[in-house]
Amino acid sequence: MIQRYRHLDRVRGLLDRFPVVGIIGARQVGKTTLARQLADRETHAVTFFDLEDPGDLARLADPMLALKDLENLVVIDEIQRAPELFSVLRVLADRPHNPARFLILGSASPQMLRQSSESLAGRIAYFELEGFSLEEVGVENLERMWIRGGFPRSFLAGSDRESLEWRLEFVRTFLERDLPQLGITVSATTLRRFWTMLAHSHGQVWNASTYARSFGLADTTVRRYLDILTSTFVARQLQPWYANTRKRQVKSPKIYLTDSGMLHALLNLRNREEVEAHPQVGASWEGFAVKTVQQRLGARPDESFFWATHAGAEIDLVVVRGGRRLGFECKRSVAPKTTRSMHSALVDVGLDSIDVIHAGDATFPLAESIRALPLSRVNDELDPLD
Repeated sequence: MIQRYRHLDRVRGLLDRFPVVGIIGARQVGKTTLARQLADRETHAVTFFDLEDPGDLARLADPMLALKDLENLVVIDEIQRAPELFSVLRVLADRPHNPARFLILGSASPQMLRQSSESLAGRIAYFELEGFSLEEVGVENLERMWIRGGFPRSFLAGSDRESLEWRLEFVRTFLERDLPQLGITVSATTLRRFWTMLAHSHGQVWNASTYARSFGLADTTVRRYLDILTSTFVARQLQPWYANTRKRQVKSPKIYLTDSGMLHALLNLRNREEVEAHPQVGASWEGFAVKTVQQRLGARPDESFFWATHAGAEIDLVVVRGGRRLGFECKRSVAPKTTRSMHSALVDVGLDSIDVIHAGDATFPLAESIRALPLSRVNDELDPLD
């Protein structure tokens, strides 16, 4: 079992400061495993409720009666199945000398975990858990992780065939069971088609009109589809950074599938050879590199951007925290070079530096404030922001 020490320390720290902590993230990303690893560190007994277990669901039929006398750590898994629990947790969290801390696990964003933001405002902290990072699995597994993605069962499968089978089954179950449980009534066939279209435009700027024409729907409807997949952590939107410049800048987000393995499954790519031969190989590698950098830095979504102008200047990732602005350009090449876009970004965005993340093995300077950095050395040569 891969121990996720960095995440464990972060969640433990939040539990020390908040009466309720929510671990959110995609289905099967390892939330329950992380909670059990956390429980193993506890010196007192831990109470678990799994709301997919009919017995546990019955125990919480009267939630106030079931929870009010519990002490120490209480874990409630699949909280989205019982949104009425949030009002109960608010009352329990406000008790003087509160004897319990509540760890809730959910497979949707706080906005989709109904009532949570209203009922527990000021009492809850959220921690978003992603799949395995390169730091956790080791650089020797870089290629395997790119092809299979970071979902634990996909990454740890005995073969590429078994990994792909798991991912395809995840897609089916996610669309046919998980989304309806969140109250989403869009048909599984429609969302599967939309998700596949996103895979074919992975890493491109969002254009609602293009999708709307393909589906014969309004722009607002396809935007809702995108928000559904984003809120359930299978797609991500990288927002544009607006620099103080006269240049016409792109104002729509870039769209990525969250997991490279899921991208390859939706494109029906079975192994590395098929990925390498596909037209989306560059976009797939770029998305994987961007995510790897974000994970290493610990950059939150509201700290991560891209920058582009309508004249063609672009930088793949801009990370902003405090007074620092770091730029990253991803090139699937062993011999990256500087471009006019990089020099423009240094000036127009006010970047402190640009790292060109590439597929080679050596780190070397390219120009003042610009260096080439191999993806395989990101964890060695980039320091986390916190």
